Amino acid sequence: MIPRRLLAALPIVALAACQPPAPVPAAPDTDWAHYGGDAGGQRYSPAAQITPQNVSRLAVAWRHSTGELATHAEAIERASFQATPILAGGRLYLCTPFNAVSAHDPGTGRQLWRYDPRIDTSLRYPNSFNCRGVAYWRDPAAPAGAPCAERIFTNTNDRRLIALDAATGKACPGFGRDGQVDAMPGADLQRPGGAQITSAPVVVGDVVVTGSSIDDNQRVHEASGAVHAFDARTGALRWRYDPLAAAEPKIEAGAANVWAPMSVDAERSLVFLPTSSPSPDFYGAARPGNGGHANSVVAVHAATGEVAWAFQTVHHDVWDYDVPAQPTLGLVAWQGAAARPAVIQATKQGLIFTLDRETGQPIIPVEERPVPQGGALGETLSPTQPFPVAPAALAPSRITPDDAYGLTPWDRGACRKLIAGARAEGLYTPPSTDGTIMYPFTGGGSNWGGIAYDAARGVAYVNTSSALHRITLIPSERVAAERKANPGVEISPQTGARYGMRREVLLSPLGLPCNPPPWGTLTAVSLKDGRFLWRVSLGTTRDLAPGTQLVMRGVGTPNVGGPIATAGGLVFIGAAMDDYLRAFDAATGRELWKGRLPAGGQATPMTYVWKGRQYVVIAAGGHAKSGTKRGDQLVAFALPQ
Repeated sequence: MIPRRLLAALPIVALAACQPPAPVPAAPDTDWAHYGGDAGGQRYSPAAQITPQNVSRLAVAWRHSTGELATHAEAIERASFQATPILAGGRLYLCTPFNAVSAHDPGTGRQLWRYDPRIDTSLRYPNSFNCRGVAYWRDPAAPAGAPCAERIFTNTNDRRLIALDAATGKACPGFGRDGQVDAMPGADLQRPGGAQITSAPVVVGDVVVTGSSIDDNQRVHEASGAVHAFDARTGALRWRYDPLAAAEPKIEAGAANVWAPMSVDAERSLVFLPTSSPSPDFYGAARPGNGGHANSVVAVHAATGEVAWAFQTVHHDVWDYDVPAQPTLGLVAWQGAAARPAVIQATKQGLIFTLDRETGQPIIPVEERPVPQGGALGETLSPTQPFPVAPAALAPSRITPDDAYGLTPWDRGACRKLIAGARAEGLYTPPSTDGTIMYPFTGGGSNWGGIAYDAARGVAYVNTSSALHRITLIPSERVAAERKANPGVEISPQTGARYGMRREVLLSPLGLPCNPPPWGTLTAVSLKDGRFLWRVSLGTTRDLAPGTQLVMRGVGTPNVGGPIATAGGLVFIGAAMDDYLRAFDAATGRELWKGRLPAGGQATPMTYVWKGRQYVVIAAGGHAKSGTKRGDQLVAFALPQ
């Protein structure tokens, strides 16, 4: 029997359920003026209009198609739409995989102008056609409204740095020649597409700094990975910094380039560079020692390029464990100490290093620990590698045949055999001619998407991927025959070295990773004490293997892109191999909302408030190497007006 008081309350409950949602109050306008939200790459916004209580009401506010699905149909399968737009000076700015730059109305997505540098789409680049972002600069010496007083700087796949008038999209005539300069002057490339620039430039003072992405594993004497800085007004070269110049002894190698996004501390006039490994990746006999400032976080003075400090995350890298993510600048209060300006660096190994911003010394202690030895003939490995004492690794690194995963005994048995047939002694097991398992694989742990950091709470939000690579060294005289016999397998010559290499993801006959799930996760990590506050799987198999998501719950997927966090108490992320943008409760990790995208969302979203309304925007265009659905749309979500 229902109590009378409850019966009396039912009409009130029914009436409340019929009431329309309370109107959302207007919020203060908030920019997203840099690729990483702020110059330090925190990917955190003070926008708080969208909350855990109302996020379920998010809906598409507008969409913009770049048109490249049609105009570049011949090359779209070799493109990755990884761009994060910026909002600065009252306009939204975007770059496409083919380096077209456009400005948009933040409230409607309407295109205001477009600039196309007309790159050659017949070339093949190391990381597909790609542009992750652009940079905005206001010239303090120029009168307001003067041509090019506000500039958009963009890099291109064909290695140009271009300055555009932010108001009109026209090239700035006083910058270089017709608004552009060679961003890798004097580069020694073995083919025209052997290097590209995929990440946004950074601006500090009146200096623009650019990195590069160089073809991996092709040769010992590779192009230099030097970072270049240019005068923001004229395009004149201001300085050049080569991470390998610090190598002792001097080595035969190139690369050690900065392909991931950089960060800036304008107050200290420092630029933070995440450097990659020397060439070639998987055999280092020609480069004894630790490689100078390769595989490091390097702080350089913006005006001169002189090194302030460098911290190496991997010694003598033969695993392609370059520093893949933007160094994140924020305050960290470790174990009750006063908050200190820090650099937080996520790595492919699933490790997070937390360094003092002024000295490079670890805020959270780092230990040198013994690692597996017994490298290939002629190799001299480092006996130890650096490990932070906290937080714990965010990605597993040890596997045995008994850990093999499979949906059926047959599937699992095939994976067990693959794992048993390779060398696997944990993190930093050296490559071998018999095949070595790299776990995490070279796609992460963490990758270029980086982390989001809530400095007020001291919490980092980190997405990671988990899969196995098998790396096999091939005697140089056999490389050509191996490539001919295995046309669908990645086999690189490493010309000039004793060995070439073969790299493949270990998959079962059903196409699933051989390592146990979850294959993708999102974790909240306290940098006050190193604890994991929560951890959830990220992504489903809906678009990878339609119909399996109910059977394969909680497995997650490898993911490409990064998270953002907001003062509203939410973490937004796409990245997974299904076509969704998701919102998680920042306090609990509970998934509160997901919005369907027209294509793969392998990009980092951004958020801003424009005329009182908060928008969350993501590029939905897919990712060449992941095989996700291609598209060309920028999608904005907001609460109903």
